Order: sequence, then C-alpha cells, then structure tokens
Amino acid sequence: MSSNDLAVEVHDLTYSFPEGKRAAIKNLSLNVEWNKKILVVGNNGAGKSTLLKLLSGKHLCLGGDIKVGGRNPFAPNNDQESVMLTTYLGTEWASMAIIHRDIGVLELLESIGLSHYRARGEELVRILEVDVNWRMFKLSDGQKRRVQLCMGLLKPFRVLLLDEVTVDLDVVARDRLFKFLDQETKTRKCSVVYATHIFDGLAPWADEIICLQGGTITKQLDYQRDIHFTKELNGVQEDDQHGTGQHSVLLGYMKSLYPLALHWLSRDQSQK
Repeated sequence: MSSNDLAVEVHDLTYSFPEGKRAAIKNLSLNVEWNKKILVVGNNGAGKSTLLKLLSGKHLCLGGDIKVGGRNPFAPNNDQESVMLTTYLGTEWASMAIIHRDIGVLELLESIGLSHYRARGEELVRILEVDVNWRMFKLSDGQKRRVQLCMGLLKPFRVLLLDEVTVDLDVVARDRLFKFLDQETKTRKCSVVYATHIFDGLAPWADEIICLQGGTITKQLDYQRDIHFTKELNGVQEDDQHGTGQHSVLLGYMKSLYPLALHWLSRDQSQK
C-alpha cells in the first residue's frame, strides 16, 4: 500500500530532543489506514506526545520517514485548502494567554472561520454544549476544553491527533465527542490518533490499540480481530502466538480496555 493510500506512514523513525541524550522515539514504524480510530497507550515518557507532535509537524523529523496523507507533515498547510491535512489538539492550550483574557467565545470562533463552516460549528457547539456568549476568563477548565475542541474541530481534518484532551470533560461531553469523531471517520476520508490514559468508553470506539514503551511500539492490536471478551475471565490473558508477532488478548466481559492498558503499563514499568 502506497503513501497516498494511507492516512499515516512511518518508516524507521528515530527522534531525540536537541538537549536529550536518549532517543524519545526509536526505530518506529507504523501504518494507519484511512477511516480508522487509533488508540495509543503508554506510560509517562513512553513517547506518545512526541510521536503525535512529529506526525503533526511540530517537531522536525531527521531520522526516518513520515508521510501523512502522502505528504511531509512538516510542510506548511495550504491556507486555501478546505480540509486540514493534520489537526493537533493537546494540553498546551491551557497555558495560552488568550484563554485567560476577557474575550468572547463567539469572537474566537468567528476569527477562525465560523461563517464558512457554520453548520459544522453549530453542530460542535451543540454536542459540546458550548455557550457562544461565554467570556473566556470566566470559564472552568472543562468549559475551556470544550471551546478548544470546538475551535480545533471547526475546520475538517484529514488526520486528527489528540493528546489527552478529554481529561477535563465530563462523561456526557466526552461521549458526545467520541460519537462525533466516530461519525467523522465513517462519513469522510479521515482518521483519528488518540493518546490517553483514560479508557472508559473506548472499547467499542477504537479500531486499533497501540502500546508504546521507550519510544517503540511493543503491541499493536486490531479491536475486531485480536481482542475478545469472555464472562469466564477476571483480568487479562495474552497470547503472542508463539513469537510470530501476532498477538491476541482475552479480557473479562466488562468490555473495557482499562484492564488491558493497566496490564501493559504495569508490566512496562516492572521491566525498567
């Protein structure tokens, strides 16, 4: 499958921060098909945020090769395009000065093209329960996060990169957001890569689950093919298919990925 047929194509990627001695990403290869929702799990420092920033072009890739939609993500977006190649939404937004100013939500949305994406903007405002009359400096962390998501998702994307952006949302807003993203991947040519430590409600949502450890992918599972639930098990049973690289997982019938993530991350920590 060629780069043009993939949402994300990464070959032998290695990345170290300028001041770092240890590689944050090491010899990583990854293919993401279109119309997929990818869940990335890993301990703090495993490389999740670094990988997303490399895919979004926020870090320059010098070791290895990255293509997003067949293009180099470090190349600037064409402002005339109606769809963003990549959209990155991370926790850094909380520290931006603008969200602490006395500025209206409607002003912010209009400044980034609400008039052009009116129907989409109104849908996002509805599902995230954002009041366009809000003033930013008066909002709670959860309300500010909803505004960030409205702004970030206003313009359609090809590849959406989410870095732990649902931590401030209540369960209803989080559920509505995931339903919106699920619908996006089913009705448009786009994919979502989501790094998180919060797994409630993600079992039926994710198409693939990737585990990072030390900047390397240690596990990659297809939800439909490799993950099975049973009432006969309380915990996690993992099979590596005799070292062939094909993994399967049997989970207790609570239909939650939390036990699997906890199993992987606890083992990774014990191996350090």
